[in-house]
Amino acid sequence: MTDSPHVAVTGAAGYIGSRVVHELQTQHPDWEVTALDNYYLGEVREVGDVTVDHVDIRHREDLEAALDGADVVLHLAAISGVDDCDDNPDRAYEVNVVGTENVAWYCRKTGTALAFPFSMAVIGDPDEFPIHVGMDRDPLNWYGRTKVLNEQAIDCYAEGAFPAHQFMVANLYGEHVMNGRTVSKNTVINFFVNRALSGGTLTVYEPGTQSRNFVHVKDVARAFVCSAERLVEQHADGETGVEKFEIATDEDPSVMDVAELVQGIAREERDIDTDVELVENPRSGETLVDSFEVDWSGARERLGWEPQESVEGSVRELLATDD
Repeated sequence: MTDSPHVAVTGAAGYIGSRVVHELQTQHPDWEVTALDNYYLGEVREVGDVTVDHVDIRHREDLEAALDGADVVLHLAAISGVDDCDDNPDRAYEVNVVGTENVAWYCRKTGTALAFPFSMAVIGDPDEFPIHVGMDRDPLNWYGRTKVLNEQAIDCYAEGAFPAHQFMVANLYGEHVMNGRTVSKNTVINFFVNRALSGGTLTVYEPGTQSRNFVHVKDVARAFVCSAERLVEQHADGETGVEKFEIATDEDPSVMDVAELVQGIAREERDIDTDVELVENPRSGETLVDSFEVDWSGARERLGWEPQESVEGSVRELLATDD
């Protein structure tokens, strides 16, 4: 390894990946950063002075050439979300399963360290709390199943070959600005805020009491930087094998609570009156538990990571007027 670590980020044009590249540049300006994306959904072409190169992780030779010389790979390229995976199952398999195995196989051949998010979708319908990475895997949908396959593959490839961190990430929210462009995703909190801004009804899927744990995209990006810092050291020390962490918060409100929070702040900040309506749930593959407590102490104790954002603070910021 060189004196100046080299970190590669896949999915670097996307919601999380572009923020990770930004955080790496901000916190470690001396590090070399390689950014890759196939632009399936990502739109960010440059982050600071780093150009996002067009590379598809399904094409192994191109991928390996682009990763050459990296000490750490932060692997964020994926078909993410239940709906996209259900609508495009073949693409989800090719990207999430084959593409991730391509990345992990490269790391096994070269000893390059790896960090990867495998999502809370692997748990399915939990029957005990708090949730933690040691729980049984029982995904309810194709997205969750692809992530279980990813997790298992990295467990296998990393053994005796390279250090790896796997993150069980809670439900994302929030947005960030990159080179003047707002980078966001239609997650539930962002959806409610945008509906309120447009004067639309905030539709909550039945029963409304279903709880989710929420973590801001900026906090997730910071977690990957903490991971990269530790992996650089583990790579230099010749360590191998997988560590797993929960990237979550102490905030796990019900979906109805979130809608009513957005409704109230929209009225306070912008004098917008918006309705909240309970509607039939079109989804079958999701958990409806009314509590979603997560034990994320491992990330705090071993990575030094702490979430800095809050749901209410973020909603208030998103709905605040310009003056």
